[in-house]
Amino acid sequence: MRSERGRNSSSSSTPPAIPTGEAETFAYYSYSALKHGQHQRETTNPTAAADPDVINGAEFSSMGGNCIRAKPLKPQYEGGVIVNPELNEGLKGWTKFEDSTVEHKESDDGNKYIVASARKQPFHSFSQKFNLEKEKLYTFSAWLQVSNEKADIAAIFKTNTSNVYAGWVIAQSGCWSMVKGGLVVNVSGPAELYFESNNTNVDIWADSISLQPFTQQEWKSHQDQSIEKFRKSKVKFQAVDQHGQPVPNATVSIKQNNANFPFGCAMNQNIVQNGAYQNYFFSRFKYTVFQNELKWASTEYNRGSVDYSVPDAMIALAKSHGVTIRGHNVLWDDPKYQPYWVPGLSANDLGSAAQKRLISVMTKYKGRFIHWDVVNENLHWNFFESKLGPNISTVYYKYANKIDGSRTIPFLNEYNTIEESRDGVASPSRYLQKIDEMRRGRYGGPLGIGAQGHFTSANLPYTRSAIDMLASARLPLWVTELDVTRGPNQANILNQVLREIHSHNAVQGIMLWTPWDPQGCDDRCTNCYATCLTDNNFRNTDNGNVVDSFRNELTHADGLRGTTDSNGFFEASLFHGEYEAKIINGDAVSSPQEINVVPNEEAVIDVHRLTVNV
Repeated sequence: MRSERGRNSSSSSTPPAIPTGEAETFAYYSYSALKHGQHQRETTNPTAAADPDVINGAEFSSMGGNCIRAKPLKPQYEGGVIVNPELNEGLKGWTKFEDSTVEHKESDDGNKYIVASARKQPFHSFSQKFNLEKEKLYTFSAWLQVSNEKADIAAIFKTNTSNVYAGWVIAQSGCWSMVKGGLVVNVSGPAELYFESNNTNVDIWADSISLQPFTQQEWKSHQDQSIEKFRKSKVKFQAVDQHGQPVPNATVSIKQNNANFPFGCAMNQNIVQNGAYQNYFFSRFKYTVFQNELKWASTEYNRGSVDYSVPDAMIALAKSHGVTIRGHNVLWDDPKYQPYWVPGLSANDLGSAAQKRLISVMTKYKGRFIHWDVVNENLHWNFFESKLGPNISTVYYKYANKIDGSRTIPFLNEYNTIEESRDGVASPSRYLQKIDEMRRGRYGGPLGIGAQGHFTSANLPYTRSAIDMLASARLPLWVTELDVTRGPNQANILNQVLREIHSHNAVQGIMLWTPWDPQGCDDRCTNCYATCLTDNNFRNTDNGNVVDSFRNELTHADGLRGTTDSNGFFEASLFHGEYEAKIINGDAVSSPQEINVVPNEEAVIDVHRLTVNV
């Protein structure tokens, strides 16, 4: 991430070719765990929650650009509002977009599809027109192929006000790849779907295309269902007397001591000498990451003069409060953020200096962090690759794993993968390709996926689909730097994306990129990229209220109380974590019982019996 700011890129350069391999089949399911059989959207009850992301009973993976060689799968939701989604009715509903030749074709196995050829511009393809509604959320998917080579392809909806990118995929020749994404629009009105690729040497093929709208109520209902299924478990308590008989109408009091879901916040060196900052931070967060203080430019500002005193003080402070730390970062692939003396080094000297840096910082802090962002942002940038070879990132991950891999997970860490649909450079397909390249480069050690999450708007369907795709790698996945650019709707966007991300069961932790800074969190900071939780007197901003409300829900901050039924039972749905429960019956109070609420895939409700004297 940036030293102080987030950023937004819309670059879509054609990526280098990757090694080909046999397709693997994994599920690009949504996190609703409806993984068996064909999902059918509820039609008899229009208010019932619908799952916006389940692929109909199928399994698929696009790791590293791999795809399936058989027929593409059936379209999600039978195509939704797409006319002729499987191209079984010729070109009905479809037309050419700008200047290309559009044809209806059929393969030897009887599969029908649409082809755009003779493309002279990236946007020359085929299209279909719709009317989209502002208040709806749209999931999108399609199966794509190209005539030769490989190509990044974007699905785009042209509206009266803008071009809205719905998703990206690396399409190949000879097999079908799935683009999975989504969109929202700012204004209701006409829209035209088309496909775009900078590689005009390829023909674009498409089949099994789907566009499904969901209401806000349906979307929220699905979030709630997912949280109940994956973030909570049902627990039953029974109050009994000293003779083992049920005690009805007794009060069950439940208090959470520790939450299982890692939810943290970045800090900076301002916290070391600021008691008010410490009080605010440590009363809220048990996970942290340092904004700049562990970066190479901070610890070795002048060549050969390594100073870890600032991160040492921050680590000591965090550990004294029981706070767990992510390491950020060992090396940064962005040329603008190297120590000032690094860009002028020869290749040999750079290789030596970078290796010395990695060994120094990772050896010093071995076992102190849960993660290390080893080569930061190496999808967008290639400073080390350009000077030391295309596989140098993989080499550094091997070094990192050798030094500290048994205790600390080496992470990739990238921006615009889940938050910005326009940026094809770090699309989920490209992220999976990077992982595949590292595995092919014989890095077989632990690896984590860091999706930074610097949002400017809330395109929840795209975010959900992007996380679905990343989750297919079956690696630890964290949102590592969550924030929202300043604006009148900042707190509302923060609330939306925070709840969307947390409701996805593949996400194992969330870190806010909201450290307090006296210059960034006062009224003068009108144009900076900062999500401030407090003002300079540590009074909550609207963003801080959003975070506190979210925290309070995760921790059941107000406590839980219930009344036992005629058989002495009380049932509660609790977020995973450590709890203390007791029974109150008049003036009598039971001994507290410690309870660990964990995921329960068997759907068996744990029963905890507490004895209270009557």
